[in-house]
Amino acid sequence: MSRLGRFIDAAEENFIAAILALMTLVTFSQVVARYGFNSGWGGALEFTRVLFAWLILFGMSYGIKIGAHLGVDAVIRLLPKPLFRIAALLGAGLTVLYAALLFDASWFGALFGLENKGSTGGAYAYVAKFYKLPIGMEDLKWPLWVQETFEVRERVPRWMPYVILPIGLVLLGFRAAQAFWMIVTGQKDSMIAAHEAEELVAENKDALKD
Repeated sequence: MSRLGRFIDAAEENFIAAILALMTLVTFSQVVARYGFNSGWGGALEFTRVLFAWLILFGMSYGIKIGAHLGVDAVIRLLPKPLFRIAALLGAGLTVLYAALLFDASWFGALFGLENKGSTGGAYAYVAKFYKLPIGMEDLKWPLWVQETFEVRERVPRWMPYVILPIGLVLLGFRAAQAFWMIVTGQKDSMIAAHEAEELVAENKDALKD
């Protein structure tokens, strides 16, 4: 693996680890503050929800990369190898299409003449709309020193937490396209590489003998 590849892998893993650590730290500190000092941060719950959403939306592409997504492939595994490969390519291709549609569906509407029938928009347009509107989060507020230093509104703008929506979908589409190419070139057989059922059977194959 190249240095760039190792750097990207480390960056992704560190980002996910940082989110998990921050979620744990915020939750733990809130428990201590509430039960120990009858106090707490009003925006902690909303902040934790935002972090959880970031973890999911960022982690879905990383799951494709490391083959951690679970899949029910009992049927397609029975197919001849050429048909199984087609099914695997179809799965990866549909994932790319899914990510593209959720990112921005305007191209799909234009393709089928549905521009005026509610088919436009997507995650990008959704975040762009909030970027233009002065709408803040319900409970998530900037610290007082940030408000005074940068002269910003009290509440964190809603577009900031929501920006992970288009970013996560771009990463998902990229990883799915990458998996598609790896299947074409024979580097992997499918986008799913985690088969819990097979692992459990292998681990317990001698259980009945005992």
